[in-house]
Amino acid sequence: MQLGTRRDPALVLILILLTCGIYYLYFIYKTSQEAADFLGEADYSPGTEVLLSVLTCGFWNIYWDYRMGKRIARMSARVGLPPTDNSLLYLILDLLGVGGFASVGIINPVLQQDGLNRVWQAAMAGPPDDPPDPAAWPPPPRRPRPPRT
Repeated sequence: MQLGTRRDPALVLILILLTCGIYYLYFIYKTSQEAADFLGEADYSPGTEVLLSVLTCGFWNIYWDYRMGKRIARMSARVGLPPTDNSLLYLILDLLGVGGFASVGIINPVLQQDGLNRVWQAAMAGPPDDPPDPAAWPPPPRRPRPPRT
């Protein structure tokens, strides 16, 4: 399990706007690669994602956003976070024209990076501490009861 890079979601938004969407293609490549490495998907090609995004004039990104929502939910579950599946939200935002590449990627990359940052932070923190096995530890000493009068 290889961890990805934590990025500031606001910086992702600014870079997408400043580069007129070119950074979004880099974002697709890097986040696809990081998710594939984390999930152990050896046959996954992030370069194909970028190529399909360009060849379809951004229509592939609707599917990519949907699928990335599913992947982030699986990644969240793997590190012990509640698996929040935002794939339908990403799809709706794309269809409304405020989600992906066709609209210069205003909202979805910010939400996706926030979800990925949570996964990376939880993965760095390690698994949640399990409570000790009661059979492995001696019971705590009992306090003596005061005598009844």
